[in-house]
Amino acid sequence: MNIIFSIIFGIVEGITEWLPVSSTGHLILFQSFMQFNNVSEGFWDVFEVVIQLGAILAVVLLYFKKIWPFKLEKKSENNKLKINKDIINLWIKIIISCFPVVLIAVFKIDELAEKYFYNPASIAVMLIIVGIAFILIERKNKDKKKFRVNSIKDLTYKDAVIIGMFQVIAAIFPGTSRSGATIIGALLIGVSRVVSAEYTFYLAIPAMFGASLLKLVKYGFGFTGTEIVILLVGTIVAFLVSIFVIRFLMTYIKKHNFEVFGWYRIALGIIVLSLILFNVI
Repeated sequence: MNIIFSIIFGIVEGITEWLPVSSTGHLILFQSFMQFNNVSEGFWDVFEVVIQLGAILAVVLLYFKKIWPFKLEKKSENNKLKINKDIINLWIKIIISCFPVVLIAVFKIDELAEKYFYNPASIAVMLIIVGIAFILIERKNKDKKKFRVNSIKDLTYKDAVIIGMFQVIAAIFPGTSRSGATIIGALLIGVSRVVSAEYTFYLAIPAMFGASLLKLVKYGFGFTGTEIVILLVGTIVAFLVSIFVIRFLMTYIKKHNFEVFGWYRIALGIIVLSLILFNVI
């Protein structure tokens, strides 16, 4: 059953990490019905973050040429290292956007958030609130044919700061969705849907690598053979599913907006509140 649960969680992570519907929220809700047996204390906290790392590796694979700034060029008999300044500039913006979330971790605000907000009721409320925000913003942009930012290169440092502040909301309130919060922030300041989604993918790389490292340091590396298998299965499944979901999302938003995800969030939030009301979860 542990392996089956790991596969299910990997599928859920691979889908919800990239769609703006909250991966953490979905994983917490699924955990209410499915819990690993005979695993060490704190294993779930590590598992939840490590399978997110698997999802991030899908971004690295799909966008490697756009995020790796170094390239060896052959000139006569010597190799010359060429550095893409545009990509270096992109990484500076990514670091700027991630800085507010780093402060959250440094001051351990995320630990307080886990204590008070990581529960089905809080998740349901944030699913609904952010869902409404998506609908309102997309209806406002419905007839908008031209955005201020239509290329990653056009993002300013000010844009990076603002988008980074929206990441803080997701770091504190589960159910918000990291991708959902950053996409909403980007849309509000005139960034196109495609650029909003792509920049969100890039932001996930340092954020998730950092979170994974912190969790592993906190809980250590002393996993049993069974736990290692569970981690590997979940990570591989999340990686494979993410590849398909990322491609789907980027194709979808070229012709559609994010409103459908807003309605999904509201519907799910209402269902969760109903389950809480009837003591199902």
